[in-house]
Amino acid sequence: MKGSNDAKKTGRCVIFGGADIGNYEYIKGILTKDDFLVFCDSGLKHMSPLGLKPDLIIGDFDSHDNPHLDIETIVLPCEKDDTDTVFAVKETVKRGFEDFLLLGVVGARLDHTLGNVYIPVYLNSLGKRAVIIDDYSEMELVTPRFPASIDEGFAFFSLINISGVAKGITITGAKYPLIDAEIKSEYQYGVSNEVLPGQTAKVSINEGSLLLIKIRRQ
Repeated sequence: MKGSNDAKKTGRCVIFGGADIGNYEYIKGILTKDDFLVFCDSGLKHMSPLGLKPDLIIGDFDSHDNPHLDIETIVLPCEKDDTDTVFAVKETVKRGFEDFLLLGVVGARLDHTLGNVYIPVYLNSLGKRAVIIDDYSEMELVTPRFPASIDEGFAFFSLINISGVAKGITITGAKYPLIDAEIKSEYQYGVSNEVLPGQTAKVSINEGSLLLIKIRRQ
């Protein structure tokens, strides 16, 4: 396949799923010319509004017709273990990408949304990073290796434990600070924090991982 190798890629891999995107102008503003663009099945509906040409198309085409463009296309069977989006993640990992942006992966289908929220967990297990952006929020995984910062452009932020126990959690610059705290997956008390005026909130963790959800000001 074109571009298939195990060498690390310096560009970002951007994967489009089929969930609705309401603010295309915002998405246009965060994309760069160096992004490697992957459109998954019904994610192809975003191609025209964004004025983009895919680098790779992947899907079983059960929810969107195969456009048969002169672009590398991987046609998948309808019956398979991986969703089209997860297959796209695995395929681009094989191609050496380290940095991922997932768009159109959070929407009305809760089952797909929850499955996609765990993609950063999968990528973190491989030492790679991922950000999920939807019309209202940005999500990323906070780990001992990857602390996070939240600026005043976000109205709220939450820390959700989606796996095991997170320990040694420290939050500064926020309305509800923490020092060496612990959050278990069965009890979520890190929901709806706020950045203090004029500050940047910072989150670090010593053990485990937390899903950071940053809610943009509308």
